[in-house]
Parts: sequence; structure tokens; C-alpha cells
Amino acid sequence: MNQSSTNFALETTATDDQLSSREKLKQLFQQSPLPTEDLLFNLGLYTRSSLLVKYLVLYDLYLKFLPLPGVVMEFGTWWGQNLVLMENLRAILEPFNKQRRIIGFDTFDGYTGHAVGDKDGDGQFWTQSSYATGVNYKAYLEELLRTHEGMNVMGHVAGCHALIEGDVKKTVPEFFNKNPETIVAFAYFDIGLYEPTLAALKAIKPHLISGSMILFDELTWPESPGEAIALKEVFRPAEYTLEKVPLYPSKVLMRLR
Repeated sequence: MNQSSTNFALETTATDDQLSSREKLKQLFQQSPLPTEDLLFNLGLYTRSSLLVKYLVLYDLYLKFLPLPGVVMEFGTWWGQNLVLMENLRAILEPFNKQRRIIGFDTFDGYTGHAVGDKDGDGQFWTQSSYATGVNYKAYLEELLRTHEGMNVMGHVAGCHALIEGDVKKTVPEFFNKNPETIVAFAYFDIGLYEPTLAALKAIKPHLISGSMILFDELTWPESPGEAIALKEVFRPAEYTLEKVPLYPSKVLMRLR
């Protein structure tokens, strides 16, 4: 697969002691005495609370948009964990709804220097190639999604996912031009940067309905102002409500009125 190694600092507020415990957990995982099949069935042994909370939050959000028609989208997928979680939540909560397509957009090349503009602040996370997944990872993620889908109730009916590679400033408008019938029930924005977020918000807006939800990853981060600036330029305050996510207060949920 030719993955790239992580050559940048992931965002964290952990103390040195907590980071030391994370390193110990990684070592215990690498040294696990469990056979592979048992390890896959017992991953909770090595799941940190800071990751478990993401599962709980996405489950709660899925329940909120469950009554709405439309697709699920993620802008900035990285390794694609959220897409896999959404596929499995779809299979649990609405197993016969194969119309609930799950669509991810990413460059798979990570951030590039020219992508960072004046409205993006000087955060340490916008380094060259940060969050890149390596050559051919898109194909691997597609196979992973198909495999999860195949294990679920309606697995014999394939095609519930789409991964779209490239600059979202081009790929998102192109997607909606080719699929003008699309309704978006839920979207997760984890791009961070102003220009791609602005382009994606402009493209997605006509496809939202009353009650549609958008989860923003960096909306209230002072070191990443581009997301909030883009939101304010595309939507008027009267068009939406905002609320922080109770278990994940750094994330903000937007609901269309």
C-alpha cells in the first residue's frame, strides 16, 4: 500500500503523563497476546476514551438525522474511520436504507503549502503533506468500505459509498453538477482551511433541507479561523442554529432551519 509515515504533530491537549500512557497503550497493543481474530473482536481493550467519545457522538448524531432523507457526506476523510463508522451505524439503525449513500471527499495528499491562505491563521497543523495517507490508500479504503458493507444485512446490494479524490474546490461542485437531485441529510466538515471549506459550503447549500445537519470540526478553534469565516460568508444567521456537542465541546453542530 505504500503508506506515508506521520511526519507532523497531531493536535492534542494531553499532558506529558497522558502522552506517556498513550505510548504505553501503543506498546501493549503491539505486544498483544491475542490471536488476530480475537484481537479484532476485542479492540475495545485498546480504545482510548478520547476515541470512544467519537463513536458515541456519531451514534447520537445519526439518531438525530435518521428521520431525514438524503446522503451522508464527509469533507476531509483522512484514513476514513468516520466513513466506516457511518456505514456500520447505517447497517445497525436503518439496515434496509441503501439510499443513504455515504460519500467522502479528500485529496489523500494532505495539506499543501499553497492551500493555506491569509484567513487560515498560522496553526502548526497546516504543514506540507500533513494528513496525507500515502499512495493507493483510496483503493484500500474503498475495499475496506465494501468489506464492511458485505458483512452487513443488505451486503449483497453493493454501492452505498463513494470516495472522491481531489481538490474539493473542484470536486464538490462537479459532484453536485452531475448529481443535482442530491439531498444532504448530514455533512461532516473537517477540512479546516478557508478556501476549500468556502467552496464546499457554497456547493452543498442548495442541497440542504430543513433539519439538515453539518458538524464542524474546527469552528471555534482560534488557530483555525478559516472554517468559521467561510460559514459566515455563505450562511445568514437566520438560516441556522448552532450548538456545541455535549460530549465533544470542541465540535459544533449546525442545523438548518
